[in-house]
Amino acid sequence: MAKPNELSIRLVEGLGVEGDAHAGPTVRHRSRVRKDPAAPNLRQVHLVHAELHDELRAAGFEVAAGQMGENITTRGIDLLGLPTGSRLRIGEAVMEVTGLRNPCSQLDGIQQGLMAATLGRDAAGNLVRKAGVMAIVVQGGDIQPGDPIEVHLPDGPRLPLQPV
Repeated sequence: MAKPNELSIRLVEGLGVEGDAHAGPTVRHRSRVRKDPAAPNLRQVHLVHAELHDELRAAGFEVAAGQMGENITTRGIDLLGLPTGSRLRIGEAVMEVTGLRNPCSQLDGIQQGLMAATLGRDAAGNLVRKAGVMAIVVQGGDIQPGDPIEVHLPDGPRLPLQPV
């Protein structure tokens, strides 16, 4: 699941991260392929906020960028608070946020209890998924660490992210 840190990655429009196992126009995750192999791939790029890594380390977990399967690690952007359809421009590429990553038990293979640590509850007791967001590539291009991130919110109603 872990992905190595790179000096740059290439995002390919409509597919995802060049060379990534999850790149493609249709679903690539085994559980989703079993359900409907022709379903569109709404999980081409996985982004995690570095603040989650900080939180997990403070709770005693040893995690680093890329270790939870994310393609891109951000800092200073409230990824989980973005509405569906938000666009992120990083480097030459543009992604559209499709939803929340639903953490899976593979996280416990990294360290026992990690999956549960990526889940929480809000003040009303609702489940909060903290394992990042998923996106599709709408404009390809290269991305490098340190590239600024521009956030463009969608026009019209702003719908909260749901698991994809």
